[in-house]
Amino acid sequence: MIKVKTDDQVELMRKSALLVSRTLTEVAKILKPGITTLSLDKIIGEFIRDHKAEPSFLNYNGYPFNSCISVNDVVVHGFPNKTELRNGDIVSIDVGVILDKWHGDHAYTFVIGTPGPEAEQLVAVTKASLYKGIEKATTAGRIGDIGAAIQEYTEKKHGYGVVRELVGHGLGQKMHEDPQVPNYGRRGNGMKLPSGLVLAIEPMINLGAKDVFTESDGWTVRTKDGKPSVHFEHDVCVRPRKADILSNYATIEEAERNNPELFVCQLKPE
Repeated sequence: MIKVKTDDQVELMRKSALLVSRTLTEVAKILKPGITTLSLDKIIGEFIRDHKAEPSFLNYNGYPFNSCISVNDVVVHGFPNKTELRNGDIVSIDVGVILDKWHGDHAYTFVIGTPGPEAEQLVAVTKASLYKGIEKATTAGRIGDIGAAIQEYTEKKHGYGVVRELVGHGLGQKMHEDPQVPNYGRRGNGMKLPSGLVLAIEPMINLGAKDVFTESDGWTVRTKDGKPSVHFEHDVCVRPRKADILSNYATIEEAERNNPELFVCQLKPE
């Protein structure tokens, strides 16, 4: 069932999405070699609760942490652990909150230290593909237009693997609502997009092949070829002329630039 939101509900969701953005900004300030993802997860949980919200990932279908922190070849749903992060690590951090009964859910990928050129381009292209998908989230489009834009840019133009098993989704008072939002597809296919539909659009793009597998913990998804993967995600409301992005990368990017331990991608992919 598709649940279109009223303007007032969208504003409540914006508050939830922006709390996720603020949480990721706090992480961007302290990310560095030697820090553990488990310590980051603790900070994430405390920050969310300090702002009168709840981490929506914790205990979701039994998930045991406040956040998903996926390093290098982990695509999504990585378990925070005691392993220290190292120079060159690609770190995707996915956070969800429940604030006043409404969900916010988005992700950002950081690079610690100096990546190789392949990693730099993968991060740049995946981030750019998110916005290409968002451009199609208007009432003139269909669900398939979003995935097609992402796939055409990442897979057909740059030769990356677009993960098929995991998709974006509707968002509201539940973390996962209809419709599903694949990162691949055909233009003109799928449901017409109504104004007020809130979507989590989230390209998950592999440096190598599209194939992935899930570890024995039932959560951690890795690339089959062991090559790195990148994940970006925004919360977006469909509107007639231009999609309304409810989350905000600006503060995250500012903290990223001000943290000398983080690599700031300068590539401007076409």
